[in-house]
Amino acid sequence: MKPFLRQQLARYTDRQGELEFLLSREDIMKDMEQFLKLSREHTDVSAVASRWARYQQREGDLAGAQEMKSDPDMAEMAEEEITSATAELAQLESELQRMLLPKDPDDARPAFVEIRAGTGGDESALFAGDMLRMYMRYADRCGWKSEIISESQSELGGYKEVVVRMEGRAGDGPSGSGNGTGAYGALKFESGGHRVQRVPATETQGRIHTSACTVAVLAEPDEQEAIKINPSDLRIDTYRASGAGGQHINKTDSAVRITHIPTGIVAECQDGRSQHSNKAQALKVLTARIHEKDRSERAAKDAAERKGLIGTGDRSDRIRTYNFPQGRLTDHRINLTLYKLLTIMEGDLDDVVQALQAFEAAEQLAALELGAPG
Repeated sequence: MKPFLRQQLARYTDRQGELEFLLSREDIMKDMEQFLKLSREHTDVSAVASRWARYQQREGDLAGAQEMKSDPDMAEMAEEEITSATAELAQLESELQRMLLPKDPDDARPAFVEIRAGTGGDESALFAGDMLRMYMRYADRCGWKSEIISESQSELGGYKEVVVRMEGRAGDGPSGSGNGTGAYGALKFESGGHRVQRVPATETQGRIHTSACTVAVLAEPDEQEAIKINPSDLRIDTYRASGAGGQHINKTDSAVRITHIPTGIVAECQDGRSQHSNKAQALKVLTARIHEKDRSERAAKDAAERKGLIGTGDRSDRIRTYNFPQGRLTDHRINLTLYKLLTIMEGDLDDVVQALQAFEAAEQLAALELGAPG
């Protein structure tokens, strides 16, 4: 194990002792908020400290077994112990590395997935519909709840724009991907431009076309921590919903559009049965968009090279290519290529999600090492 990791882990052992002392004080129960805060930290710190203690124990076992190898009577037993300890140490080191990585508090949150048609006209709108179906099927595999918040359908059955809310923990369903994170933690790397290469249904001469759509994944803010919006900064418009939904949804002004005047950010909802429910959902989407704008601005200050979530929707601005003639998906950020496009479009996103999460973990670990003293 690298020295900088040992230094980090030693701090957890020290902090565990400090927290146990603080929690043992008689006056701690007088401040319940502080008690709960320290208790939560103690739980997290103890999980790391206990794994680190086990790692140190197995290091001692390995050292002892290597010394025993020189004794002919103990050599066979020593070899078995060396094999066992070496395997467990490798597993423990991997676990400890993951536990040391900084956690995004939004990873456990529900997500709003926004899909918009980009370059390519009707084919782009059809592809946006295919993307929606892919994410909805992935949500089903993960055992999540999903709900379309707003939609603008194209004439051929695709979507000019659609917003869906997803809630659940990756790993709840048979898919098991995402390491138990929430919908946002599993899908946040989907944000960006998605390019498709295929023969459109509207193409009569069999030519391959290239079109694109954009995806933005937003964390639904915690109601306790959400950005407080001044009601006077909002303009609320109601209108008659369009599209499918039955007689009620089409005969009343139940659809709601909310505009945040200072930023110009707009959110709308038309799929609920009442103006009240649509207003509540639209306000959630609006808050998520403002929250994401704030996150992006803060991130841009720390990393000027970071691009915006959505991109331009142009063919050249893409994070991923879906090549149907070759049955190939390529994620250009991590040079991942998979020849299982049809199953991916049916919602089998596990390999993609896990590869992107592993890439982020590796980057975080490298940054942790770079920032370590000495």
